[in-house]
Amino acid sequence: MKRLVVYLNGVRVGVLSDAEEPAFAYDADWLATGPGFPLSRQLPLKKEPFSGRAVRAFFSGLLPEAEPRDRIASILGVSGGNDFAILERIGGDCAGAVSLLPEDVPMAASRTGALRWLDEPALASIVERLPQQPLMAGESGLRLSLAGAQVKLPIIVAEDGAPTEMRVALPLDETPSTHILKPEPARFPGLVANEAWCMALAREVGLRVAECHRQIIGKTPCLIIKRYDRAAGPDGSVQRLHQEDFCQALGFPASRKYQQEGGPSLKDCFSLIREWSSVPVIDIRDFLDGVIFAALTGNADAHSKNFSFLYSAKERRLAPLYDQVCTLAWPELSKHLSMKIGTAGTLAEVSPEHFQQLAKITGLSWPMVRQRLKEMADRLAEACRRFDESPEGEAAAQVPSVIVLERAERMARLAQRAS
Repeated sequence: MKRLVVYLNGVRVGVLSDAEEPAFAYDADWLATGPGFPLSRQLPLKKEPFSGRAVRAFFSGLLPEAEPRDRIASILGVSGGNDFAILERIGGDCAGAVSLLPEDVPMAASRTGALRWLDEPALASIVERLPQQPLMAGESGLRLSLAGAQVKLPIIVAEDGAPTEMRVALPLDETPSTHILKPEPARFPGLVANEAWCMALAREVGLRVAECHRQIIGKTPCLIIKRYDRAAGPDGSVQRLHQEDFCQALGFPASRKYQQEGGPSLKDCFSLIREWSSVPVIDIRDFLDGVIFAALTGNADAHSKNFSFLYSAKERRLAPLYDQVCTLAWPELSKHLSMKIGTAGTLAEVSPEHFQQLAKITGLSWPMVRQRLKEMADRLAEACRRFDESPEGEAAAQVPSVIVLERAERMARLAQRAS
């Protein structure tokens, strides 16, 4: 039986075992002297080992999905359905504070500062190879993992100059990355501009979002995202911050992140925040704003893996928003909402009536929901008009601006009349 040691920010937490079904057990030292939070809501702090769905939901949720996962498995020579085997080879730097190492490989201090600086040609070459070699899997010294179906790469960015003059390195061994690089997929031209515009728009209307900027690398548009699950230590070192997405926290595998496939609903998510957040009143409000923003910006892909908690010794709080995209900009993409708003299952259906239904089934105050809906629609419409006259508007794809402005103005009118 193989075993992987699980670390949080370099501190040993427990052991993941590969038996007939995956099993996880906390170390006694973590239970006695750890910072007081669990690896997952589904894996509460106790000495008895865990197995089955709870273990699979958390650890499989650290891995890529769909085509990138299949390509990685093929490169590594393992089965695409073998979470343990893939984590064994690429689980050195994951979402949040998690690192996994074979039991015979110690987490030594010397293993957390190695990196490989890249000049412009080397970085451009890597970006070009990523679609065929996601996460640079199989490269010596690289053990990187990120969830999701889009090709991406954890990197280190030296923040000592302008974004266009950034210095980039690959994190080796278990060195924590600081940023995520997302190259534009060939089948979705304009995606990088679309996402950068939506993220800037979210920040403009007062939402907490991950910092990001666009950059052309070689011939490929890329989005460079600063990781919110990283922080600078007192000595300048990078500290990992533990996070868990809603799909993991609710015990669903990534293959069930959509409600129509049996995954979490908005009711599940609001109940989760009410039970699990250290400050539920604020986090419920911020989550509601995120749901409204996604609906008004034409984002049908706001699923349960696109919302997360950040953990610390004292708090469990809603993480900043990320992966904000106007999916309506591509007519061929599904218009079905990842999580229904009331009885509305598509973007075209959504109206104040459906938010009123949402308020009822989640125990929220309808006057509060209506007020936030109206205010968000007004702020979005104003921001869209302002962005059209700014560098953000000039550089971004114009289709999202037209779509969002139309949706925001319509919702503002309907919300004004709603009782």
